[in-house]
Amino acid sequence: MEKIIKAIIDFRNERNWEKSDTPSNLAKSIIIEAAELLENYQWSDEAVDFENVKEEIADILIYSIAMVHDLGLNLEEIILDKMKKNALKYPVK
Repeated sequence: MEKIIKAIIDFRNERNWEKSDTPSNLAKSIIIEAAELLENYQWSDEAVDFENVKEEIADILIYSIAMVHDLGLNLEEIILDKMKKNALKYPVK
């Protein structure tokens, strides 16, 4: 995972985009990309363009990982913490 995080941050920083990657802008970008992902399923439960689905998921993850990095969070830790909360909220029946 560290290799992916480094690749994302290096790519962004080489282009001097870190100044505009504020938490607010990243959150907006995540929502915009999520809407673009949803467009693939607007009229059907089956994606029309599976390649575009993969690209939109990647965009969402890239922005999310950049935000995690910028906020000084540990990606693995916050995911595992949330999974623990979900297990309590939604126990196996």
